Amino acid sequence: MASPTATRLYTAFLLGDLAWAALQTYVVHSFGFFWYIAAIDGLVCAILMGCACWLINNNLRYYQPGKGSYMNILIWVAALAGICTLGSRWILPLLCNGDAYRNFLLNSLTIRFFTSFLAVGWVGMISIIYYSQIDQKENDKRKAEAEKLARDAELYNLRQQLQPHFLFNSLNSINALIGFKPDEARRMIHQLSDFLRGTLKKDDQLQVPLTDELQHLNLYLDIEKVRFGHRLQTEISCDEQCGQALLPSMLLQPIVENAIKFGLYDTTGDVIVSIRAEMDNSYLVIMVQNPYDPQTSRPKKGTGFGLRGVQRRLYLLFARNDLMETHANDNIFTTIIKVPQL
Repeated sequence: MASPTATRLYTAFLLGDLAWAALQTYVVHSFGFFWYIAAIDGLVCAILMGCACWLINNNLRYYQPGKGSYMNILIWVAALAGICTLGSRWILPLLCNGDAYRNFLLNSLTIRFFTSFLAVGWVGMISIIYYSQIDQKENDKRKAEAEKLARDAELYNLRQQLQPHFLFNSLNSINALIGFKPDEARRMIHQLSDFLRGTLKKDDQLQVPLTDELQHLNLYLDIEKVRFGHRLQTEISCDEQCGQALLPSMLLQPIVENAIKFGLYDTTGDVIVSIRAEMDNSYLVIMVQNPYDPQTSRPKKGTGFGLRGVQRRLYLLFARNDLMETHANDNIFTTIIKVPQL
């Protein structure tokens, strides 16, 4: 079934052909011939020209000339114009009698050739432009689909690399708790189960409200608090305005995991991880801060896979590299992300 655009194009060709037949009928009649003869002349020439236009349009639909091959199209147009002219030369005398008309026909063959050449050439040019645009749109569509598949695959790969790291740490902690704190180990297993169940339900590209993301993050923090005990403390503040702001699911966990890694792994004291969220114009701005020991940690270099993965994910989703930044000042490491609210 022809597309609506193609139907409109064919309708335009048909109307143009009828208009050409009417114009040629009027021109022949103006030379003193009867309307009957003029109408036959106009209809026969219009039919021949319509066939030539259909032929070149249909062929250009499947064959697009490359660079440097337009001369072939020019020769093709000239050949079709010549066929139209020869068709008129041999068909019209069979339908229209009279020496006067035959003389008129023979004398007008040159003009008929050039008018046919211009008409068929015009249709050929329109067809080249039209089908080139269709091919370009199809190529752009295929390219966009290929890029989307590649982006989805990379997002999935990022997700798959994040999960095992956290899972192995949690299982090691559970193994350590089983011997002397079995109740804590069981509680941690339940928390890990709830966390993983929520993770499996989430889509890499799904936009979720900040409140939902913080609820899921709290499951992760509960597990980490079982591992580190009283040493890990968290402060979470969220303005009422940004509670329903959207962000990619599972975006905060690797950032908080990085904060815990550099805040607790190389220190023995209590550590407070701070998470603050606010709206700034059309951006949801989230700041994660943690203290670090400059003698044992190197946060300027140690952004690790987690933060690189977050930055890469933000780029894949929003095509921007300026949505995450990190700072290390006064023994406080700060990670700031900005999520556009589309």
